[in-house]
Amino acid sequence: MASRQVDIRFSSSLTRRESADGGRLAVQVEDKFVKIRNVKLDGRTEGAVDSREKLLEFCFDYCYWSVDRADPHYASQEEVFQDLGVSVLSGASEGYNVCLFAYGQTGSGKTYTMMGTPDSMGLTPRICQVRWLINTQLSFLEIYNERVRDLLKGGEQKKRATLRVREHPEKGPYVQDLSSHVVSDCKQAIDLLEEGIANRITAATHNHDASSRSHAIFTIQYTQAILENNLPSETVSKINLVDLAGSERADPHYCRDRLTEGSNINKSLVTLGIVISALAQNSQMSSSCQSINSVASEGDGSTVGSHSSSLSGGGGGRRHCFIPYRDSVLTWLLKDSLGGNSKTIMIATVSPSASSYNETLSTLRYAAHARNIVNKPRVNEDASVRLIRELREEIDRLKSMLLSFEMQRNPSPSLSDERDGNLSEIVLQNELKVTQGRHTCLHLPV
Repeated sequence: MASRQVDIRFSSSLTRRESADGGRLAVQVEDKFVKIRNVKLDGRTEGAVDSREKLLEFCFDYCYWSVDRADPHYASQEEVFQDLGVSVLSGASEGYNVCLFAYGQTGSGKTYTMMGTPDSMGLTPRICQVRWLINTQLSFLEIYNERVRDLLKGGEQKKRATLRVREHPEKGPYVQDLSSHVVSDCKQAIDLLEEGIANRITAATHNHDASSRSHAIFTIQYTQAILENNLPSETVSKINLVDLAGSERADPHYCRDRLTEGSNINKSLVTLGIVISALAQNSQMSSSCQSINSVASEGDGSTVGSHSSSLSGGGGGRRHCFIPYRDSVLTWLLKDSLGGNSKTIMIATVSPSASSYNETLSTLRYAAHARNIVNKPRVNEDASVRLIRELREEIDRLKSMLLSFEMQRNPSPSLSDERDGNLSEIVLQNELKVTQGRHTCLHLPV
């Protein structure tokens, strides 16, 4: 899946609560497979009947074990960057939009993976340190209590202005009045990143002393000016690096503010789960319809074709699910990244501790759903250059058809001449369009 990748990372260390519970592990990792065992059922007496499964297995693109540094299979931040960060940069350099986001329970290592620590940098600062940062603009926002705030504008946290989310008919959702900062070197990018991290809202929870209480989206917009077929062209790539707030069960002993923010975090994460499930179901339906249609085209499609039409949205057939992007600010802003024009990587961070069994199993199932989504990203190139390239491809195809007709002449000369004449006329018209488009591109400011 080039456009959708799901990776699992096990937390960099066990929390104090997990260590106090004995530090028992409920997870086994073998290459790209994760096995999770419900250790609470292991103590049952022999012969006892329990309908629940004791061992579940999941498969992902990458699995990283980062619990114990002494473990021979320990995955460092550098290893994660080489696998995931490099693919993000590669996709952006090719002109695609790319999104990388981390999901998981509080204290499972999301912020550690995305931002890192002074001694162990995460994916975001490592991506900012590469030398391709030319013609680059950065923005940094947080979603707190379903409100969008700019992390790169000064002022106190509580007095920071709330920004509105709009939707452009072509470019999709965007944040109105969000500041954008042009950077010319890596140091400027790192300074802006650190400034935004310092402005982000955190609070102490049961699982973490400084838990992120907001969703943060760090955006890198990268512009490349190239010369393609002697025509000036420009591609604009957008990289969204998302650090989601962690889900945590409500505690009545928390103050009202903590309960409110926890409720809003859970609401946005639940909506994200609904969106991912709906997208996965739609992708599976589309793939099944395509396979049915391919079978019908190869054989007798009288009965299979009717079944295919009923699946694709007939009166009594299954319909595509509605995607509730606007039910949450988070899913609205990530609309293109989740189910549109983007190459997307999801990192699911989990704890291998037996005491976190329910949260870990929920995250693994969540990630398994996301793996079924198939995006169709396209290069964000200049529209005129794309049109010229498509016309040239059409001309080459028509010329090959002309050549094949000349080699396999029809017994009827008049019919053959008429067919060749029509194809020649189409080729001539397309070549005129290419010439006109080329002159238009050459007059565009570079």
